[in-house]
Amino acid sequence: MQHFFDISPGLRLWAEERGAVGAPPLLLIMGAQASGMGWPDDFVDALSARHRVIRYDHRDTGRSTWPFDDQPYAITDLAEDAIAVLDGLGVERAHVVGLSLGGMLAQLLIADHPDRLLSATLMGTCALSTAPYTTQDGTRIPAEELPGIAPEVLEMWSRTVEDRGLEAELDRRVEHWRALGGGQIPFDAEYAHALERKIIEHTGHHTAGTAHGRADHSGMLRTDELAKTDVPTLVISAPAEPVFPPPHPQHIAQAIRGARVVEIPGMGHALPREVITPLTTAILDHTAG
Repeated sequence: MQHFFDISPGLRLWAEERGAVGAPPLLLIMGAQASGMGWPDDFVDALSARHRVIRYDHRDTGRSTWPFDDQPYAITDLAEDAIAVLDGLGVERAHVVGLSLGGMLAQLLIADHPDRLLSATLMGTCALSTAPYTTQDGTRIPAEELPGIAPEVLEMWSRTVEDRGLEAELDRRVEHWRALGGGQIPFDAEYAHALERKIIEHTGHHTAGTAHGRADHSGMLRTDELAKTDVPTLVISAPAEPVFPPPHPQHIAQAIRGARVVEIPGMGHALPREVITPLTTAILDHTAG
């Protein structure tokens, strides 16, 4: 079932829910400039066997309003949008699963709205904490010195995106997914192409958004709140991750009280078919706990 929510003047959010209405709610929070349709249908369907699964379009993505040029906002506002979606659906508390920027937004929810969360699952992200990472031998590494984004991904992100038509944009997005995949699992270009074509059809145009990169990124650290939280948190470790590679997941688990890590073999910064089953199993085991 699809919904639209007017959460403030000039701002409407699109959302969809699958699964039994009476099942425990689970909110999926996508990454930067990514529509909620970026969550593959087979992943959503697998989770909906036990949950009322909710996915939504961030502002400036998909069918939600694209307001940034006229109404600039901060990244922290995107976390409040997630709460607005829950409010619009009458959900008091939900499990949340966040990927990439969505993992950061989920941490903001852990810190700022713990009363709204049943649990959190974080993947492809970094800790919103200044706490150092402690290695197995006791070495303390400052958070800012942890490994950075892979050069090939940075180079791709540095390119100016020009509108050269639908097919050229599809090709660009497919190559983007190839770089994000990390290379341990054979890349399925047809799968990525079909996913992005569906996202474009959902959105109604193929314009590449840039708002989240231009939004205000200040005020996101939650070091103390994460260290004191009671929200059960699962961190997914992806060995092929090119954006926030290990030990970022281990650092998150140290920064968030009680968090634990599960590794998904071969996973990068994407959701190919090969990771759907082990990832779903890990999440469902977590939410059942």
